[in-house]
Amino acid sequence: MHEGTILEHSRPGRRASSFPELDVPDAVLPDEHLRGRPAVLPEVAERDLVTHYTRLAQMNYGVDTGFYPLGSCSMKYNPKSAEEAAALPGFRRMHPLQPDATAQGALELLWRLEQALCEITGMSRASMTPPAGACGELTGLLIMRAYHRDRGSHKTKVLIPDAAHGTNPASVRLAGFQAVSVPSDDRGLVDVEALSGLVDDEVAGLMLTNPNTLGAFERDIEEITRIVKQVDGLVYYDGANLNAILGWCRPGDMGFDIVHINTHKTFATPHGGGGPGAGPVGVIERLVPYLPVPRVERDEDTGTFRLEHDAADSIGRMHGFHGNFGVLVRAYLYVFLHGGDGLRQVSERAVLNANYLARLVEEVFPPAYPDLPPMHEFVATALPLEQEHGIRAMDVAKRLIDLGYHPSTVYFPLVVDEAMMVEPTETETKETLEAFAAALRQVAEEAATAPDLLHEAPVTTPVRRLDEARAARNLRLRW
Repeated sequence: MHEGTILEHSRPGRRASSFPELDVPDAVLPDEHLRGRPAVLPEVAERDLVTHYTRLAQMNYGVDTGFYPLGSCSMKYNPKSAEEAAALPGFRRMHPLQPDATAQGALELLWRLEQALCEITGMSRASMTPPAGACGELTGLLIMRAYHRDRGSHKTKVLIPDAAHGTNPASVRLAGFQAVSVPSDDRGLVDVEALSGLVDDEVAGLMLTNPNTLGAFERDIEEITRIVKQVDGLVYYDGANLNAILGWCRPGDMGFDIVHINTHKTFATPHGGGGPGAGPVGVIERLVPYLPVPRVERDEDTGTFRLEHDAADSIGRMHGFHGNFGVLVRAYLYVFLHGGDGLRQVSERAVLNANYLARLVEEVFPPAYPDLPPMHEFVATALPLEQEHGIRAMDVAKRLIDLGYHPSTVYFPLVVDEAMMVEPTETETKETLEAFAAALRQVAEEAATAPDLLHEAPVTTPVRRLDEARAARNLRLRW
């Protein structure tokens, strides 16, 4: 089904609404503020408008419409109760500049959420202001830089595993450091011996995800943090995979000094397509002075709350106002509805689902690192299909669209040939996992019997396979 753009539905003179005659004088705008020619705006009737956007919504695939096994992104179904809480009039109608005395409920929510996140991660204090995970990374690295500068040190390098998220090296460069890659060993874990060889007095710290992007828990984490701290380096926890260890272990207890939390992935808020998100950053006690402002403080005598804007050693603001408050409301509801035992069960089920699905498909899509059990996600490889039938991971992903599924992540992490990264999340049922496994096995069978079908997939969608590399390099934008 082809659905044109809203401008293609436009017909001169059509309107979706009408306004009463003006009963005040026309406002006269200065000529310098007027357009040189009329704007190209769609002219459509209400019927056409509603039909157009309803069709687009029906064509969209999201977490509310089906299984979304996008590895490394935790695209899980989110409870609608979180949406209802964020939409409460008292929250929805707040203004970021209203006096603290009139926003006590919101400030108390932020303060209680901070306490909960510190308990979950083993940190001392946290900032709620970073509006996304990548901003949380930059915040943590700016804290790292401020800490070393206060000690009179001008360290230049930050270590990052070769399987790290792509945002890690970008954040390191943005913070003014040089990114140094640490190789993975044959288990899919940080090569501790190689790490030791890279650590010197120029190392400001290490960024690490645990479980890592290969879906494996870093078993040598205490030795890793010890090595980095030998040169006064700080260890940063990329919280992208925190949902695998909730209630089981804490980054602070592993030796991490700075943590960012993707509340939209770990707890609640449907995400994707650019947001919204929230990336609170927690730190150990000696790094608290560097946290961004404003911070929520509680007066112990009166029990009231205020935003503290003055902090001499703070790295400053990381957001125009106070963070993405609505996302934090959703996280608050999710954390306190589940409680400690409930959050532990969330991780338990996420890990169980990943292991169950991995076992269902391992004969046709073998694990990239078979010696370690996967955590909340697993990385398999389509390399046998590529070698035997010329079918690549991208062909598998495109064929899954025909079979009614959103594709898994492919070609990441970069250290795995024909990588297929699958994250089933804790919210999927046994039946869904088994149906998806059956689809993957069907694709593997088609690779042997009908390889051209996979090369041409998707064949059931309004738009067939695109040349994604060419589209990214040669942009042709319209409308």
